[in-house]
Amino acid sequence: MTETSTNPTDEIGILLTNPRAYLVFRQAFMVGRGSALNRRLTALSGVGPGDRVADIGCGPGDLLRNLAERAGVTGTATGIDPSPEMLRYAREHSAHLPRCAFELAPAQQLPLADASVDVLTCTFVMHHIPQARRPDAFAEMFRVLRPGGRLLLADTHPHGRIVSTLIRAMSRSAARQTDDHAAHTDPLAAIDIRRYRDLLRTTGFHDVEFSTARPVTGVLRATKP
Repeated sequence: MTETSTNPTDEIGILLTNPRAYLVFRQAFMVGRGSALNRRLTALSGVGPGDRVADIGCGPGDLLRNLAERAGVTGTATGIDPSPEMLRYAREHSAHLPRCAFELAPAQQLPLADASVDVLTCTFVMHHIPQARRPDAFAEMFRVLRPGGRLLLADTHPHGRIVSTLIRAMSRSAARQTDDHAAHTDPLAAIDIRRYRDLLRTTGFHDVEFSTARPVTGVLRATKP
């Protein structure tokens, strides 16, 4: 598992600070299908040539690179993450994509202009954010998306006894570190992306839809009207 740390002010939440260990863990957890999942999430995001795309909590940047390639030479791709170690790794491995940029920031303080993004993704990140700050993160996502812009959220969606047992243990840890009260009674609630459907609608998003992607991933898509 990756090394983690928490921000003592409870403003940022859980930080992942070891990109190589994180990639090894995720590759094992995804049974070697992480690259296929990135391609699937890129397709589901709807990103196309010329789009301005941002990935919140971009980590080592592998999904961002898929998004950047789909946006093409006329598009832009910005990776945002609160971990300097993750951004350093992402920059080093994205040098061949000149239209990629990276910003050090948490989801609840996006360093992007109003209505400046066509497609926004945030995958396997929401349970890292302190529960009290998640509405702020959604407000920021809404702010930076242009009218008609598309949002994709994703997190682990377990099935099978072995996977569920492992994920329950991980979810309990995330719930404790982010003060997620709802997840204390049901640990899987910490990572169930469906829990944000009402909050997305309250924030102003429309057309909120849930689907699944292999392996073990739940996806929420929404549109800013």
